[in-house]
Amino acid sequence: MNDKIKQDFERFRSILRGKVRENLQEHIIRGAIRGMQGKKVVSIPLPQIDLPHFRYGDGQGGVGQGEGEEGDILGQDGKGRPGEVGDQPGEHEIELDITLDELLDELTEELQLPYIESKGKKNIIQEINRYTGISRAGPESLRHNKRTYKEALKRSIAAGQYNPDNPIIIPVREDKRYRSKRTYIQPLANAVIFYMMDVSGSMGDEQKELVRAESFWIDAWLSRNYKGLESRYIIHDAKAREVDRQTFFTTRESGGTIISSAYELCQSIIESEYPVSDWNMYAFQFTDGDNYPDDDDVCVGMLKEKLLPSMNMFGYTQVKSEYGSGRFIEALEAIENDKLTLTMIEDEDDIMDSIKELFQPGR
Repeated sequence: MNDKIKQDFERFRSILRGKVRENLQEHIIRGAIRGMQGKKVVSIPLPQIDLPHFRYGDGQGGVGQGEGEEGDILGQDGKGRPGEVGDQPGEHEIELDITLDELLDELTEELQLPYIESKGKKNIIQEINRYTGISRAGPESLRHNKRTYKEALKRSIAAGQYNPDNPIIIPVREDKRYRSKRTYIQPLANAVIFYMMDVSGSMGDEQKELVRAESFWIDAWLSRNYKGLESRYIIHDAKAREVDRQTFFTTRESGGTIISSAYELCQSIIESEYPVSDWNMYAFQFTDGDNYPDDDDVCVGMLKEKLLPSMNMFGYTQVKSEYGSGRFIEALEAIENDKLTLTMIEDEDDIMDSIKELFQPGR
């Protein structure tokens, strides 16, 4: 019975995963909004499934009797005539909650984690399994012969059965000991992620929601896969400041735009806290591409001379805005560096493509 229930449950979860994949873009946006609000689940609407059944009515004369032509739909549609209340049930949907982790699992199938070189041995950790323990149960292939013989000898001596002149020891089932697995946490590498977001006046509410949705899933996915990962959050208009994660995803500001202010703050943090020789560094920038005209050359110079040489990857995502010029990406296109990845977002349908581009294999 338990196996049957488990099979039915797994089949149901498979159906649910299929429904999630069909509308992954929509759930990515909804999940990001709920995740930024501190909620851990996302509601997924599913059509209600009714099993086929026979329904008997009154006054039936026999099989196939009555008015109608071949191909006519049987039964009432339940809608009634205009202005009247229908008397039949309509179609319904049910909503099921899935966790953000489950939604991340679906997203993970579409992405690949960027490669992190082993520069340091402090923050990023991995689980290592070693067979250093001893257990009373296990497969014969893992039987610990020395410990098994020792237990058999102790039992034989305690029972008065041991004969030094004829030291034959035959282990019984209770004597057998097996190697067992123990999990150890081992430092793997140091890594820090910098998130830089434009919150200036040219970034409307729609643009901010799009880049927040993308940055939320990047942050959630990397944090889940790399335990101990450090994340730093920078917002800017004409001036940059470092904020906490909650402020980063909820701040609504206005003002002009000087992108180099974010670059300068990022570089200052790197120089004071993250030696390049010991840290893997990744940066993700989100903006509408509107920038103070004289600042473009400053930004390009900083990227070429300071940030890109320090980074494993620098991901730039520009969102389309009717208020901004959007020309900054043109200045970045002139930079020839494999560490720099440029993506564009016009609407929510582009978020998945942008994330895929940022996380290409080998980044």
